[in-house]
Amino acid sequence: MVDNSVFQRIQQDIEDTDVVVFMKGTPVFPQCGFSAAVVQILSHMGVKFKGIDVLTDPSLRQGVKDFSNWPTIPQLYVKGEFLGGCDIIREMFETGELQKELENRGVTAQS
Repeated sequence: MVDNSVFQRIQQDIEDTDVVVFMKGTPVFPQCGFSAAVVQILSHMGVKFKGIDVLTDPSLRQGVKDFSNWPTIPQLYVKGEFLGGCDIIREMFETGELQKELENRGVTAQS
Protein backbone atom coordinates (compact mmCIF):
# COMPACT_ATOMS: atom_id res chain seq x y z
CA MET A 1 0.00 0.00 0.00
CA VAL A 2 1.32 3.38 -0.99
CA ASP A 3 1.45 6.20 1.52
CA ASN A 4 -1.08 8.94 0.76
CA SER A 5 1.71 11.54 0.93
CA VAL A 6 3.30 9.93 -2.12
CA PHE A 7 0.07 10.44 -4.10
CA GLN A 8 -0.04 14.05 -2.89
CA ARG A 9 3.55 14.57 -4.03
CA ILE A 10 2.79 13.11 -7.48
CA GLN A 11 -0.36 15.21 -7.78
CA GLN A 12 1.58 18.34 -6.83
CA ASP A 13 4.33 17.60 -9.37
CA ILE A 14 1.90 17.11 -12.27
CA GLU A 15 -0.09 20.21 -11.30
CA ASP A 16 2.98 22.43 -10.96
CA THR A 17 4.65 21.52 -14.26
CA ASP A 18 3.08 21.26 -17.72
CA VAL A 19 5.11 18.25 -18.85
CA VAL A 20 6.43 15.71 -16.34
CA VAL A 21 8.21 12.42 -16.95
CA PHE A 22 8.49 9.96 -14.10
CA MET A 23 11.54 8.05 -15.20
CA LYS A 24 14.50 5.93 -14.22
CA GLY A 25 17.43 8.31 -13.96
CA THR A 26 17.51 11.93 -14.99
CA PRO A 27 16.98 13.64 -18.35
CA VAL A 28 20.75 14.11 -18.57
CA PHE A 29 21.53 10.54 -17.51
CA PRO A 30 18.59 8.16 -18.08
CA GLN A 31 19.06 4.77 -16.40
CA CYS A 32 17.01 2.66 -18.83
CA GLY A 33 16.43 2.58 -22.55
CA PHE A 34 12.71 3.32 -22.28
CA SER A 35 13.31 6.44 -20.21
CA ALA A 36 16.04 7.49 -22.64
CA ALA A 37 13.64 7.07 -25.57
CA VAL A 38 11.01 9.36 -24.02
CA VAL A 39 13.66 11.95 -23.13
CA GLN A 40 14.99 11.77 -26.68
CA ILE A 41 11.53 12.29 -28.21
CA LEU A 42 10.70 15.27 -26.00
CA SER A 43 14.13 16.80 -26.52
CA HIS A 44 13.87 16.29 -30.28
CA MET A 45 10.52 18.09 -30.22
CA GLY A 46 11.97 20.91 -28.14
CA VAL A 47 9.51 20.37 -25.30
CA LYS A 48 10.49 21.64 -21.88
CA PHE A 49 9.82 19.00 -19.26
CA LYS A 50 10.62 17.97 -15.73
CA GLY A 51 12.15 14.55 -15.24
CA ILE A 52 11.59 12.92 -11.87
CA ASP A 53 13.91 10.05 -10.99
CA VAL A 54 11.89 7.27 -9.36
CA LEU A 55 15.07 5.31 -8.55
CA THR A 56 15.87 7.69 -5.71
CA ASP A 57 12.69 6.80 -3.82
CA PRO A 58 11.19 3.29 -3.81
CA SER A 59 7.84 4.58 -2.51
CA LEU A 60 7.65 7.01 -5.43
CA ARG A 61 8.60 4.24 -7.88
CA GLN A 62 5.64 2.12 -6.75
CA GLY A 63 3.44 5.12 -6.02
CA VAL A 64 3.51 6.46 -9.57
CA LYS A 65 2.47 3.03 -10.88
CA ASP A 66 -0.45 2.91 -8.44
CA PHE A 67 -1.37 6.53 -9.13
CA SER A 68 -1.74 6.01 -12.87
CA ASN A 69 -2.75 2.36 -12.71
CA TRP A 70 0.00 1.77 -15.26
CA PRO A 71 2.62 -0.93 -14.57
CA THR A 72 5.72 0.49 -16.19
CA ILE A 73 8.06 3.48 -16.04
CA PRO A 74 8.60 5.95 -17.71
CA GLN A 75 5.26 7.72 -17.52
CA LEU A 76 4.49 10.99 -19.27
CA TYR A 77 2.02 13.53 -17.87
CA VAL A 78 0.93 16.61 -19.80
CA LYS A 79 -1.10 19.31 -18.08
CA GLY A 80 -1.92 16.93 -15.26
CA GLU A 81 -3.09 14.07 -17.46
CA PHE A 82 -1.35 10.76 -17.96
CA LEU A 83 -0.55 10.20 -21.66
CA GLY A 84 1.28 6.90 -21.51
CA GLY A 85 4.49 4.98 -21.25
CA CYS A 86 7.35 4.65 -23.70
CA ASP A 87 5.64 2.53 -26.36
CA ILE A 88 2.57 4.77 -26.47
CA ILE A 89 4.65 7.96 -26.57
CA ARG A 90 6.87 6.55 -29.30
CA GLU A 91 3.83 5.56 -31.38
CA MET A 92 2.17 8.94 -30.80
CA PHE A 93 5.37 10.69 -31.88
CA GLU A 94 5.70 8.59 -35.04
CA THR A 95 2.11 9.30 -36.09
CA GLY A 96 2.25 13.00 -35.22
CA GLU A 97 -0.38 12.55 -32.52
CA LEU A 98 1.97 13.62 -29.74
CA GLN A 99 2.60 17.01 -31.32
CA LYS A 100 -1.17 17.50 -31.76
CA GLU A 101 -1.81 16.53 -28.13
CA LEU A 102 0.80 18.98 -26.92
CA GLU A 103 -0.60 21.76 -29.10
CA ASN A 104 -4.16 21.04 -28.00
CA ARG A 105 -3.03 21.34 -24.40
CA GLY A 106 -1.14 24.57 -25.01
CA VAL A 107 2.35 23.12 -24.69
CA THR A 108 4.92 24.54 -27.07
CA ALA A 109 6.93 22.09 -29.14
CA GLN A 110 9.60 23.30 -31.53
CA SER A 111 9.91 20.48 -34.08
